[in-house]
Amino acid sequence: MKTEMFSPLKVMQGVALRTAMSVAVSIAVATSFAAMPGEAFAKTTTASKTAAKKSTKSEAAQAAPRAKKSARTAKAAPAAKSAKVAAADDDDAPRASRKGRVNYRMDPHGRRSAVHAVAYQPRTPTVGQAFGLHETPDTLALRSSVAYVIDQNTQEMLFDKNSRAVVPIASITKLMTAMVVLDSHAALNEDLQVTDEDRDYEKYTGSRLAVGSVLNREDMLHIALMASENRAAAALSRYYANGRPGFIAAMNAKAKSLGMMDTHFENSTGLTSQNVSSARDLVKMVNAAYQYPLIRKFSTDTSYDVFTGKRNIAYRSTNALIRDPSWDIGLQKTGFINEAGECLVMQATINGRPVVMVLLDSSGKYSRFADAGRLRAYLDTAGEPRITSADAGGGGT
Repeated sequence: MKTEMFSPLKVMQGVALRTAMSVAVSIAVATSFAAMPGEAFAKTTTASKTAAKKSTKSEAAQAAPRAKKSARTAKAAPAAKSAKVAAADDDDAPRASRKGRVNYRMDPHGRRSAVHAVAYQPRTPTVGQAFGLHETPDTLALRSSVAYVIDQNTQEMLFDKNSRAVVPIASITKLMTAMVVLDSHAALNEDLQVTDEDRDYEKYTGSRLAVGSVLNREDMLHIALMASENRAAAALSRYYANGRPGFIAAMNAKAKSLGMMDTHFENSTGLTSQNVSSARDLVKMVNAAYQYPLIRKFSTDTSYDVFTGKRNIAYRSTNALIRDPSWDIGLQKTGFINEAGECLVMQATINGRPVVMVLLDSSGKYSRFADAGRLRAYLDTAGEPRITSADAGGGGT
C-alpha cells in the first residue's frame, strides 16, 4: 500500500528534478551567449545544444564553465591578432606620440568595433610668433614673418622683412649638410646603412627609410635634398671621416668661412630648434650651395626612386613649385619643425633676373609657396626695392 502511495510521488519528484536541471542548463547557456562576440556564437551553438541534452547534475555544472572559457578564448584571439598587426605596422612609428584611447561601439549587426580616439594637442608657437615677428607689417601681407629677396648678380636687396632675426631653420640645414658631404670628396658610390643611431630621438618623427636600409652616398644625398629624408641626412653625417661630431664641426666651420655669423648647427637634419640662422646668412648659404652642380640637380628633381635592399621607395619633391612649369627654379630647399614654422629658400629666375628668395616662419602648410608667388608678382612689376622691416637698415648682404 505504501509502495503504491509513494510511487507516483517519486515519479513527480524525478520529473521536477529533471525540469530544474534543464532550466539551470538553459540559464548557463544563455549567460555564455550574452558574453560572446558575434564570431564566437556560431562556434558554440552546437556545443551548447549538446550540453542542454545532458541530464545529470555534474554535467550541467560543467557546461557553463566550458562555454565561458570558449567565450574568453574567442575574445582574446582577435585582440592578440590585432595587437600583433599593430606592432608590425607601427615598428617605425614614433613611440612617444602614441597618446590615444580605445572605445568600443556596437555596429548594426551586433558586433563590437574599436574606435581609436587621439587627444588633440595644439601646436606650440613658433619662435617668430613668440617674439612678435608676425606683427611686423609689410606691403604684400605675407604670411611669413621673415622674408628676404636679393638680386643674385648684384646682391641688391629687393625685399626685406625681419632679415636680421635669428630663428630656427629646420631642414634648410640640409643645404649645408650637402656641401660638407661633397667637400669631403667621399666616394658617392659607397654604400651606407641606416641604423638605430639615425632615428629621430628629439622630435620622434618617422621615416620611410627603415632601419637596415642600404643606399649609396649619392642616393642618400639625393633624397635628403629633394624629399628632405631625415634618416638619409643623419646617415651621411655618421659616415663622415671623423664621425658625427666631426661632421657638425665641419658644418659650423663652413658657415663661418662663408661669413654666416648668425648661424649655428647642432645636427645634420634640422630636427632641432638649435639649428638657427638669419635670412641674410641663408642668402650666403644659398649662393654657396648654388656653386655645386649636384646640389642644383638633386634639389630641383620632382621625383626619384631608390632601392633599399629590401624594397623600392618612390620619393617626390617637398616643394610644390618645382612641379609648376611657370617657375624657373635653379635650387631650392624646404623645411619645417614646430619652432621654425614653414620655411623655404630658392634660387629662381624672375622676369629674366636671377634672385635668391628666403621665406621663414610661415604660418599655414601652403603659405610659404603662396608668399613666393606674391613676391614673384611684385618683382614682375619691376617695382622699386622696399624695406618693410624695422631692423632692415643697410643695403646688401
